[in-house]
Amino acid sequence: MKIKFKKLHPEAVIPSYQKEGDAGLDLTAVDFEVDKYGNASYDTGLAFEVPEGYVGLIFPRSSICKTDLSLANAVGVIDSNYRGPVTFKFKPTGAFKKAEGNYETVAYKKGDRVGQLIVMPVPHIEPIEVKELSETIRGAEGFGSSGN
Repeated sequence: MKIKFKKLHPEAVIPSYQKEGDAGLDLTAVDFEVDKYGNASYDTGLAFEVPEGYVGLIFPRSSICKTDLSLANAVGVIDSNYRGPVTFKFKPTGAFKKAEGNYETVAYKKGDRVGQLIVMPVPHIEPIEVKELSETIRGAEGFGSSGN
């Protein structure tokens, strides 16, 4: 499968798999800023054309566990009709400390791989309202109901 992308920044890095068998294409930061909400915002300098019937899912890399950051929207969604820039916004779990215009707790810098793109098929769903749902063994048992 192929996916079209456009470089929006001259230093944008072509997305790539780091190892054979990787599920996600690594995306690299070309710019960094702290937005008005205090999020660490990393621009990839890329826009994608996700094929119709598919969705692009943006996840942090596993190296995020070494930082005090969490992806602000848990999973980013690139709809097939979106053509804008792909940016990662991380929420600090600790406070950013600004010293002489620099942020000391920034986890990633320009040129670092900050996340990954996974493209998956997505069916078009038609919601149908019903009076009753079919019964199952689990029923409505929710959080923690299946054990530790």
